[in-house]
Amino acid sequence: MNSRCPICHQQTEPKFRPFCSQHCANVDLGRWFNGNYRVPSFRQDNEEETEDYNER
Repeated sequence: MNSRCPICHQQTEPKFRPFCSQHCANVDLGRWFNGNYRVPSFRQDNEEETEDYNER
């Protein structure tokens, strides 16, 4: 399988998959910590949070 690192586009290394190295894995983690990546939310900022998550 010829996978490419999503950070630097080099060949991935099985040990660090889906990345090529620990460095690229850390770059990706840093992007999550800095808020560069976000998971979409269906809740509006002015809505109250509910305890029952089974309503959806």
